[in-house]
Amino acid sequence: MSSNLPVYDMTIGEFLKVAGSNSHVPGGGNVSAVVATLGASMGAMVASLTKGKKGYEDFQTENEAILKAFLDGIEELKTQTLGDIQAFDEYMEVFKLPKDTEELKAKRAQAIQEAGKKATLAPLNVCRTCLKLLKVAAQLAPKGNKGAISDCGVCAIVLESAIRAAMLSVDINLPSLKDERFVTEVKNERASLFVQAEELRIDILHHMRARW
Repeated sequence: MSSNLPVYDMTIGEFLKVAGSNSHVPGGGNVSAVVATLGASMGAMVASLTKGKKGYEDFQTENEAILKAFLDGIEELKTQTLGDIQAFDEYMEVFKLPKDTEELKAKRAQAIQEAGKKATLAPLNVCRTCLKLLKVAAQLAPKGNKGAISDCGVCAIVLESAIRAAMLSVDINLPSLKDERFVTEVKNERASLFVQAEELRIDILHHMRARW
């Protein structure tokens, strides 16, 4: 299985069958991205159920922007899902490069480092998009359709979980990377993402429960 895997053209059953097989994709990073699209879809649903509804007239302009942000975010995550699969494919391929001479060994080692960085940044980009969508959910939670507001909480919990899950695909690559500055920057961003995501999830759930 390769980066040609048509993730979003598959039925859920087909996807689960491939994910549970001995294929290296879909793996943790891309599965986390797929989960994130589901979380974002719950935010989009709440915004859709708020659109044009009586009692939410003053929120319509902001809600339109929120709905668009969720729908755009879902498309971004879909692209990143495929990007993560491709990056992992490329990472696996470089280990097959020849190493018969010292020159070939050096080229192979360099290629492994470059592919390792790409395989690290791909799931990190998923995490960044999830955080962006959590910020959108935080705008929706205090004002969205009260009858569906629990799904804004689902959105928050799933997106934060997707960040922590996708970050495992970042973490596993870091020990093999020799660029210390790159590794430090990624670790710093990871810490920031976790803190911000947790704060947003707590805030969203607070607003959600306050409206029950």
